[in-house]
Amino acid sequence: MSFPSYTSCIIQSRYNLPVLTVSRHIAAGVLLLLSLTYRAVAQSPAKTSQTIIVFPFDNTSGAPGLEWIGEAVPEILRTRLTSPTLYVLLREDRLRAYDELGIPANLHPSRATIYRISEQMGVDYFVVGRYGFDGRTFTATAQLVDLQRGRLSEPIAESGSLVDLIGIETALAWDLLHTLRPNLAATKDAFKETAPPIRLDGFENYIRGILATAPDEKVRRFSEALRIAPNYVDAQLQLGKVLHSQRQYDQAIAWLERVPRDNGESREASFVLGLAAYDKGDYVRASEAFTFLLSQLPLTEVYNNLGITESRRGDKNATDLLGKAVEADPSDADYRLNLALAHYRAGDLAAASRQLHEAINLKPEDAEIKAFREAIAAESIQRVQHVAATAAKLPPQRVKRNYDESKFRQLALEIQATAEQRLSQTDPHTHSQYHSARGHDLLGQGFFSEAEGEFREAISLNDNSGEAHAGLARVLEAVSNFAGAREEANAALRLKPSAEPLLVLARLDLRDNKTEAAAAGVDQALQLEPSNASALALKRVIAAKLAEKAQPLPNR
Repeated sequence: MSFPSYTSCIIQSRYNLPVLTVSRHIAAGVLLLLSLTYRAVAQSPAKTSQTIIVFPFDNTSGAPGLEWIGEAVPEILRTRLTSPTLYVLLREDRLRAYDELGIPANLHPSRATIYRISEQMGVDYFVVGRYGFDGRTFTATAQLVDLQRGRLSEPIAESGSLVDLIGIETALAWDLLHTLRPNLAATKDAFKETAPPIRLDGFENYIRGILATAPDEKVRRFSEALRIAPNYVDAQLQLGKVLHSQRQYDQAIAWLERVPRDNGESREASFVLGLAAYDKGDYVRASEAFTFLLSQLPLTEVYNNLGITESRRGDKNATDLLGKAVEADPSDADYRLNLALAHYRAGDLAAASRQLHEAINLKPEDAEIKAFREAIAAESIQRVQHVAATAAKLPPQRVKRNYDESKFRQLALEIQATAEQRLSQTDPHTHSQYHSARGHDLLGQGFFSEAEGEFREAISLNDNSGEAHAGLARVLEAVSNFAGAREEANAALRLKPSAEPLLVLARLDLRDNKTEAAAAGVDQALQLEPSNASALALKRVIAAKLAEKAQPLPNR
């Protein structure tokens, strides 16, 4: 299968990187879609999501020891704002932009410079702000700049106790989202309740670890963050990365393996884990890590690294994997060298020579590639003359060590856009099913606003979709829109009896102290799906409530 390099697309627009989460339904057919992706994006470059960057906040407080909060605010806002339709650029993206413009990493640039940086990065919005502490109250103030329209929002402020820093910034994230999307479904209280909890002392150590320049200090800070919060995934990843950079491979592997596979950080963790295992010589573990990452999306770096790892294990599929890396990015001389090495070990000198010829054209100054090609040419002549050939001295295989999460997100967006374009040409029922399935994926990840949008789109395409009405009922329940949830659940049941809307109504009845009605709803759900885990769990809760009500009053 041949398709133009998606890497070249990303380089052309390095920082304009909107993101959509790829649903499992799309990922299953990703290889089929890849050959169509580039053409579809080139023909229809419509932007379906938005990008935003948060700059460090200015410290207007005279209190000592609070300077780390300036860098902490972008980190909190990034984790709270990021969604499939709003991509918050990483700190690494910002620092790379600073470097390209010659701006020191620790400098707080002027508003005019920030505007220029944001334009260079091609984002839709940027956030600036300040924070202060008067000894009793901590206050954070933010402003949102819309680069496309040239608009600056009114200042948005949140305040409270300093120990509630995470809660204050989470509320500020909701304010910013509400500014971007005035019809945001989630209330501020619901948004704060669903935000993953972060311990402030662990978070402070994590931020100080990021800001540290000495590896030993980074290790100390990340380790302390994990002592306080052992399941702190961001700290697990960062500690694993710095330990790998210090060649402490066993410790790096131990921390990176703790990152859950269903966490958004698992992709980078798997990449670094694969490198650490490869550097240690544990090719089985390296293969497992790279194989998992490849199952997410087929990045060229991962094809390359997995191919090299499999060649070390003597797997004949290594040549196919390395061939896919060359096919995806034929302009990379390292990929061609690695494929040439695989062909040479398989005894195909002609194929190896062809790859080296292309590699030299791409990188004429590379002495290793030139020497390898000359050795192969000499060996080929010796074989033709039936002279005992001296095997060529092989250069080392070239592992790719730079992981670009933005590339992953860009490719995810392109595939999502291609799928949507293709589905727009199908019948409304099929198109509606796609959006409904994606809505359930997003709902499972806690992206309520995005899930709501998918379900409403599914309903607009097919108002008779009971699945979409049921999914929307669950979203509205989650964001405390109980009247809307009840209405959508009833609409779903009118179209098709199913367990999901019955359970929504049962939970709403239980909330309204209508225990008997809730019990009847759960029983109906279990008649339809006897093994439904949610229904069984809710039945136990209701049984306990009914038993409590049935208890006789104590004698006075």
